[in-house]
Amino acid sequence: MSTEEIVTATQALPKGVSLWDDAWSRLKKNKLAMFGLCFLILMSLLCLLAPWLTPYGYEDQDLRLGASGPSMAHWLGTDTFGRDLLTRILYGGRVSLMVGFIATSVALIIGVTYGAVAGYAGGKTDALMMRLVDIIYALPFMIFIILLMVVFGRNILLLFLAIGAVEWLVMARIVRGQVQNLRQQEFVEAAISIGLSPWSIIRKHLIPNALGPIIVYTTLTIPNVMLLEAFLSFLGLGIQPPQSSWGLLISYGVESMEEYPWLLIFPGLALTLTLFALNFLGDGLRDALDPKASRD
Repeated sequence: MSTEEIVTATQALPKGVSLWDDAWSRLKKNKLAMFGLCFLILMSLLCLLAPWLTPYGYEDQDLRLGASGPSMAHWLGTDTFGRDLLTRILYGGRVSLMVGFIATSVALIIGVTYGAVAGYAGGKTDALMMRLVDIIYALPFMIFIILLMVVFGRNILLLFLAIGAVEWLVMARIVRGQVQNLRQQEFVEAAISIGLSPWSIIRKHLIPNALGPIIVYTTLTIPNVMLLEAFLSFLGLGIQPPQSSWGLLISYGVESMEEYPWLLIFPGLALTLTLFALNFLGDGLRDALDPKASRD
């Protein structure tokens, strides 16, 4: 066979499809997942562009107007201080989404790394690392937050780090269990036999094969973090006025839900739809990244 024939035959071979290309093609077929992705992108853009989308400032008040229902001037009504509710929801969404994504990212990085190392190492190292997780998990979370606020002051960045520093514990346990199961597989033994370093095996083989459970728990962590932030804000330990978040708006709405129900309905609807979108997207990503699905 001539060189030209070999080149032609090589070019005719079908190109391989990467994991991420295959996952994206599967994800696009999941209508609920695509709805969740589109909704999250739309909500993020609306919150980001809030100063240019609403004619009212975040702190603009009209005490004479007070709490009024939805109208042409105020599409979602106003609160008891005459502030436009749509504007406050969009600005509050910035904080809620930042808390959800940044705190979850902190928990994801710490938890995945810690759990993967513990699961791969095994033995006494694993036992020691997981006992440390148990000790931290047993500490009262509220006391931990209060101490941080007393020592470092009330800071929104500190709130992100504090929530992320607690949420990583469950992630570490989940990843450790997955890695322990994968550690016995033949592809890991093959990687060890060809001389790959432990960190290369963890990064290139174990973590990618544990993406399904990681992504599912991540989508559950984001709404959990948002609700945790709302709880802390309700106690006065989270977001401080004049800043706001969806959780803080909901807590205000609960106080006056009988007289002014729109103050609870619209922030609650924004938070609920966002949580549904995150769950739809997470389920879709789990199915798209499941290695067993490629056999269907």
